Amino acid sequence: MPRRLLHRALLYPSLLSGALALASGQAMAATAWVSNEKDNNLSLIDLQTLEVTETLPVGQRPRGLLLSHDHKLLYICASDSDRVQVMDVATRKIIKELPSGKDPEQFALHPNDRWLYVSNEDDALVTVIDTQTDKVLGQIDVGIEPEGMAVSPDGKWAVNTSETTNMLHWIDTSTQTLAESTPVDQRPRFVEFSQDGTRLWASAEIGGTVTILDVATRQVLKTLNFQIKGVHPDKVQPVGIKLSADGKYAFVALGPANHVAVVDARTFEVLDYLLVGRRVWQLAFTPDQSQLLATNGVSGDVSVIDAKNLKVLKSVKVGRYPWGVVVTP
Repeated sequence: MPRRLLHRALLYPSLLSGALALASGQAMAATAWVSNEKDNNLSLIDLQTLEVTETLPVGQRPRGLLLSHDHKLLYICASDSDRVQVMDVATRKIIKELPSGKDPEQFALHPNDRWLYVSNEDDALVTVIDTQTDKVLGQIDVGIEPEGMAVSPDGKWAVNTSETTNMLHWIDTSTQTLAESTPVDQRPRFVEFSQDGTRLWASAEIGGTVTILDVATRQVLKTLNFQIKGVHPDKVQPVGIKLSADGKYAFVALGPANHVAVVDARTFEVLDYLLVGRRVWQLAFTPDQSQLLATNGVSGDVSVIDAKNLKVLKSVKVGRYPWGVVVTP
């Protein structure tokens, strides 16, 4: 701990706990928001105490979660309610519902903080919503059972995965039209752009792989396979992906394999496998990226991972079938 910070903390005891938290790399006052799809609610975890502090009712079968860029609004895919709900983070209240189309599961927000791209699994569509006017800007035909969504950092591309068609669909956001489709492995579930926007990572649940593509050419750079000692290959089902801001690591949730894979994001080498809870779904970093959270659907908990030392620190019990997770500072 810097001497000046320690001195102030000793003079003002109320600052001591915060100073110690900062020194140990813990996120000060950060909160994890976890969607429990079987309980129709959210669990809020205090990331200093690693305890659930609130449980908030929401729509039916909540799955995908994301935050507005200023972290003031939380968007919730209430899949069985056929709605995207918008919660005020400060008041913990649902303030409106957006016309999302049928069975919204995942979504992504454009860098303009306004256009929301929503995958509609039942209708083979991507719905584009203006979150300021609450109007649908358009609906784009994609493959069968669309799920994963991501928007490139420059806002040029919105990419959707179709689970049954086994494709990535590249949507030109300037025209809100489908520009190109890329075949990938079986049942693609999730896509994530690198921080610089040059690469796209896509998980394939049944294929058991992660495909890495060059965004400029839409060509495949590498297809990753995963082998875990003592785990049958059929249980290795990649879903959520998170890339560290420094470009060093990619973390991949491997579903019923009950592990998170650690990948060198530069060389594409699989470095390690971290044992977490049962049926790991999605991942989220704390604000300083010192920790990574993993939602474990079957075991009903969230694993807290030390993202620097690559160690699982603790599991936090939440609701039934936790799926999505985001973190507010």
